[in-house]
Amino acid sequence: MYERRGGSVFGAFLLGGLIGAVLGLLFAPRSGKETREMLTERANDYWGQAGEMYATGMDKVSDVVDSGKATATEKSEQLREKIDEARTRLQEQVAKSAEGAKGKLADATPAVKGVVDKAAEGTKAGLDVAHEKATQGLDFVAKSAAPGSPVDEAVDKTEDTVAEAAEAVKGAVPEV
Repeated sequence: MYERRGGSVFGAFLLGGLIGAVLGLLFAPRSGKETREMLTERANDYWGQAGEMYATGMDKVSDVVDSGKATATEKSEQLREKIDEARTRLQEQVAKSAEGAKGKLADATPAVKGVVDKAAEGTKAGLDVAHEKATQGLDFVAKSAAPGSPVDEAVDKTEDTVAEAAEAVKGAVPEV
């Protein structure tokens, strides 16, 4: 059975056209020379038309390419402008955030300094009290011990050590 396919139908159409053209030439009332001249003339006409179609097609393709380049350039410029605008907005936001952070830091600095100063004063006061109490305790032990005894010598060494430690700690704590 005959199957219809797009390729075979078109092929049959072309084959039929060629057979018809050959039969038309064979049974034409003109002579061979006239037929050849007519075919040459028509071929030249078709060749000229094909050249014109080619030139027209190339012009259209060139126009489309130029239009595409112009559109691409325009879109590229628009994109570049949008990127620059976004970059500028981002820089402004970063600068604004930095200024806000600097302001908050400037506001917080006196409070923090005040807390640190109070802590330093408290530490110095605590050291002074500790030194005084240690000295009182050592004085009491020294009064209780007999002069020249090993306890008396230990108290003297301990007093020197406590005084040195108090001075070292006071040196480590900043002045208020």
